[in-house]
Amino acid sequence: MGVAIMTEIKVDNVQNAAGSGKPNFPVSPTHSAGSALSTLNTYSYTSSGSEPSSPKNGALWWDSGNDKVMVYIAGEFKEIELNASSGATFTWGGDRGVFASGYASGTYQNTIDYINLTSAGNATDFGDTTETRNGARATGSSTRFVTGTGYTGSGYSQNLDYITTATTGNASDFGDHTHTGISGLNHGIVSSGTRGLFAGGYSSSLSARVNEITYITIANTGNTTDFGDLTVSLNNAAGAGDGSRGLFGGGQNASFGYENTIAYVTIDTTGNATDFGDLTLGRKEGSGAADTTRSLFLGGAPSTTTQGTVIDYVTTQTAGNATDFGDLLSYRFDGAASSNGTKAVMTGYYAGATSNVIEQVTIQTPGNATDFGDLTLGRTGHAGGSGTAS
Repeated sequence: MGVAIMTEIKVDNVQNAAGSGKPNFPVSPTHSAGSALSTLNTYSYTSSGSEPSSPKNGALWWDSGNDKVMVYIAGEFKEIELNASSGATFTWGGDRGVFASGYASGTYQNTIDYINLTSAGNATDFGDTTETRNGARATGSSTRFVTGTGYTGSGYSQNLDYITTATTGNASDFGDHTHTGISGLNHGIVSSGTRGLFAGGYSSSLSARVNEITYITIANTGNTTDFGDLTVSLNNAAGAGDGSRGLFGGGQNASFGYENTIAYVTIDTTGNATDFGDLTLGRKEGSGAADTTRSLFLGGAPSTTTQGTVIDYVTTQTAGNATDFGDLLSYRFDGAASSNGTKAVMTGYYAGATSNVIEQVTIQTPGNATDFGDLTLGRTGHAGGSGTAS
């Protein structure tokens, strides 16, 4: 009987064996005839913060540095998702919403705020980024928030910072967005919880938009690596996704037109983006948020301000055009969004002035946004994300 090679494994529950910290995996799984699948070598188990050397197919590794269980299949370690059987896990965020940097009252900001996404209320000071930035973007995992690029007030930054979302304090250096010809401003962002992607942006001279997609491995500090290309050169796209598939919606193209296109990538597989469908209207500088099945595109700057309250949604794994979700309380663009897999919030520029207002929606319940609370200061051009609080 042949053995099928799987590229994804989902586990409903993992238990420790005798309190040792070792997952209680079967030592030698069997097929239907009762014989051990010895060729999988699943007896191999390692607990460490670094990848085991010379593994064989089926070797298990508890990545203690990132608290993940990995299995070696088809030449690489793949994460075993420790989640309920209902579907994918929200691995790229948590209940603590984080907002960083921006521009307020004529000043470039380095402020980081946080909120509890489960309970409406005002933001609290978290710490500071390593430099002031406008046009910053962020990606991250359930424990780490990586933010950077943008305009500092004196030049365009390629710097990336990170914080541990559960520990308030100032950001630390992560690495650089190193790719030639990109100014480091107005990327679209998505994350799988393991890998974070930056898509599009301006050329270094600000004379053109670019189609380049780059990525980082969130757990490992370092510079960006080439991923592939968008379907069109643009900046100011909104990013959203389910941790497996990343979507980039809207943006401003090389002819200064407002895009309504949505493109997608498989986040953990390098390559070029593919057409997904269209937004309900073209716009730039919107924000994206998602749960494990649905992606939202909130606000943005369309051709008329009366259209800037729009919220669209798509089913992330089903290509097609977006559907109207509802409306924001106010016309918002060049802001930031955050999600805990149930609720999405958005902040940002409002009708010609910076705003501190945070609006909220429940991702699986179409309808208009409601008030959540306030940031510590009104701003635009800031970055948003989420992670765990403990």
